[in-house]
Amino acid sequence: MLTSEQKEFLLPRAYNAALRAGKVIMDIYTGHRDFDVDMKSDNTPITIADRESHDLIKAYLAKTLVPVLSEEGREMLYSERQSWDMFWIVDPLDGTKEFIKGNNEFTVNIALIVDGRPELAVVYVPYIRKLYYSERGEGSVVIEQVAPDAAADIAYADLKAMGRKLPLHPRCNAPIRIAVSRSHNTYETYAYINRIKAEYPDAEIVEQGSSYKFCMLAEGVVECYVRTTDTYEWDTAAGELILEEAGGRTLSLPGREDFSYNKESLVNPHFYCMSPHFLDGPALDTL
Repeated sequence: MLTSEQKEFLLPRAYNAALRAGKVIMDIYTGHRDFDVDMKSDNTPITIADRESHDLIKAYLAKTLVPVLSEEGREMLYSERQSWDMFWIVDPLDGTKEFIKGNNEFTVNIALIVDGRPELAVVYVPYIRKLYYSERGEGSVVIEQVAPDAAADIAYADLKAMGRKLPLHPRCNAPIRIAVSRSHNTYETYAYINRIKAEYPDAEIVEQGSSYKFCMLAEGVVECYVRTTDTYEWDTAAGELILEEAGGRTLSLPGREDFSYNKESLVNPHFYCMSPHFLDGPALDTL
C-alpha cells in the first residue's frame, strides 16, 4: 500500500514520462524518419520509436530510485527481480503493429506495481491526445487534449485538478459492443464471442489496437473484451488498473482469476474484461 506522500511523488513522474515519450513517438510517426523496423526473438516487430521511448522513460523514471521493468528490457532475469516489492512496469510503445500500419492506435503504458498488483497507472494515447490515469482506491480519470510534451513537468495538485472521472457513459450501449484486437485474434476468440452473442445477438464488434481497449471499457464505450493470444505483463498492468478503478473487471480465462504481476513468466493468461456497467453480463462460467 502506498502512502499519500509516495503517490504525490510518483504519479506525476509517470504522467510526465508518458507525455515526454509521446513527443518522441509522434516526432517519428509524423516525421520523415525511417521506422527502422526489426523483428524480436518472439517474432514481434520493434521500431526506433520503441527504442527511443524506452530509453527516455527508463532514464526519467530512474530518478525515482524505483526499478523499471520495460518491454524492451525483457531480458532481465527473474532472479534479478523476484525480490522487488515495488517497481515500474512499462510498455514504451504498445501497438507497434498499429504504429507501423499508420492507423494511430498505439499507446504508452506505465504502471507502478506494489506487492504484485498495480497501484498507479497511466495510459497515454498520443495521436488523439487523451491520457488516462488511476490511483488504487481513488478512481480513474481521463484528460483530453493533452499534447505530447518533451518538457512535461506537472505537479500532483495540478494533475488532480484535471480531467473527468470514469466511466463517462451512464449505462450499457444498446446494442452492446464487444472489443477485439485488430491484429491478434484466433478461432478461440470468436468462439467466446459467439457465446456472448448467444445472449446478445445484436452485439457489435469493435476492432481496436493496443491497451486503448481497456480505456474504452473504462469509459463505457464498449462493454467487454476477449483476448485469447499471448500478452505480457507490461501490456495489461496500466490498463487493468484504469478499468478496475472505473468499476470494471479483468479476469483470466478459463480460470476466472485476478491477474498477478512479477511472475517468473511474464506471459499473462488469456482474459476477459467487463466494463463498469456489464458486470452482470454473460455468466463467466459460460465462457
